[in-house]
Order: sequence, then C-alpha cells, then structure tokens
Amino acid sequence: MQRVSGSICQISSQYWVVSLLNSGHKDYKHIIAMMRILTYRHFQEEIPHAMMYNLGDKLVGGLMEITWHGHSCFRISERGMATIVTDPYDSNITGYSPLKLKADIVTISHDSPSHNYVAGVKGKNHLITGPGEYEISGVFITGVQTNDRVKRTADEPINTLYVFDFEGLTVAHLGDLRRVPSQTEIEALGDVQIALIPVGGGGGLNAAKAAEMVSLLEPGILIPMHYHTPDSKAKLAPLSKFLKEMGVSDVRPEPSLKITRTTVPNETKVVVLDYQH
Repeated sequence: MQRVSGSICQISSQYWVVSLLNSGHKDYKHIIAMMRILTYRHFQEEIPHAMMYNLGDKLVGGLMEITWHGHSCFRISERGMATIVTDPYDSNITGYSPLKLKADIVTISHDSPSHNYVAGVKGKNHLITGPGEYEISGVFITGVQTNDRVKRTADEPINTLYVFDFEGLTVAHLGDLRRVPSQTEIEALGDVQIALIPVGGGGGLNAAKAAEMVSLLEPGILIPMHYHTPDSKAKLAPLSKFLKEMGVSDVRPEPSLKITRTTVPNETKVVVLDYQH
C-alpha cells in the first residue's frame, strides 16, 4: 500500500473532506479510507476533534468487540468489517481450551506453538506473519518487527507487533514484546487507543516493563495478556503483580470489551477480560 507524502497531505484537508460530503458523496467507507491514506495523524492535527465526530454516525463507526481466549489470543470484530484473531495457540502447549474460532484474518507475532497454531481458526482468508502494511476489508494493519535493530539472545524469537486501524479506532497487539521500545519507535506507531500488552514475563514483558510501556503508549484502554491463570501451563507471573505496578485494585473481569470511537476514555483505563472457554 502506497502512502501519500506529507506535502500532499497539507493541501487543505478540511476543504477536501467537507467538499466531498457536500457534493452528496455517500460512500462513507471510501471517505474514511481516503482519510486513512492521507494519514490519521495529520487529520487529528488539522481537523478539530469535535469536527471529526460531527461528520455523522456512519463516519464515526460502529461497535467493536474484543474477546480474550487466553494467553495472547484475541478475537477482534466490528460489524461490516474483517474479523481478526491474534496469536492462536495449541491448547496442548498452553493448557487453555482448544480454539474453535472463525476469522477473516489471522496474525502471528512469532513462530511458537503457543502463538502460531493457525489450525485453531476456521474460515481465514488472510494470514499475516510478519512486518508490513496491509489493507483488508476496510481494516488497515501495520506490522512492526520489535527486535530487528538489537542483538537478540539465543532464545529470543523475531517478534512482530500489529496495529489494527478500524476506521480510526486503533488496537495494538504487542505479541511477545520483551524490550521497551524507544520513544521514537513508540511515536512511529501512531495513536494507539487500545493496547493488548503482555504483563507476566516469560517470553514477554514483565510487570514493571509493561507498566513502563503503558506510560509511553498512553492508550485509552489497556488489556493485559500473557500472564498466569489457573488453566495456563506457562511459567508466568500473576496478573496481580502488574496491577500493583499500575496502582490498580478491585478490577472485575469482563467477558469482553465492547467499545466505539466515542467511548474511548482520555485517561488510561485497565480492562481485565475473562478468557473464553
């Protein structure tokens, strides 16, 4: 996917969007797609936040649901758009229930049976296993290798984190991230509104590094993953250790997260999900 250069983006984007709408153009998905191409960051700076949400309900978008199935596996869906499953696992390795999921897209952060069990997902039309830029059924996906510029240890796999852009509602899945990226690398990810972050150590960030990552990303919603549960076979730290680092207590697990662009909080909120059997 080609990106439009910044100089082109600076040609009165407000006028371009408003003119397109005033002309009677009703293909809102097309408008959104073009806005993504002109870069979401630029529009945030040039068009006031209130104006973005006053372009109509269709422009704002629908209800997203995020469901956790244990370890690092999530199902992300929004009506009328592609459904994504991240890091499907082999239940014999993780200890969680066998996966019986359907999705249009499957993303793999790294080559490990606890993260790459593609056979656990049916109906998949697209498999993404590494860095790059992809546009599939209205969802823009950016894959970034997180340890390509450092010397990896013998047991450290090549890890790819993914940012999913559902028409302006962005979700980052960090995979088995082991190192806290630099501020420059964080800024390159753009505006991350929902972050799925490993917090239990093992092959991913430990509690302290995960908390540091949150302070750098500043997401509206933080969903912990990759930590010890009663069903997990992996040697991981419990969620309580991370919650203590974040200064959070009395968090009630939810069956799923249902959210729209307008309900993302300004301050980071920790949302704990029950893993679905």
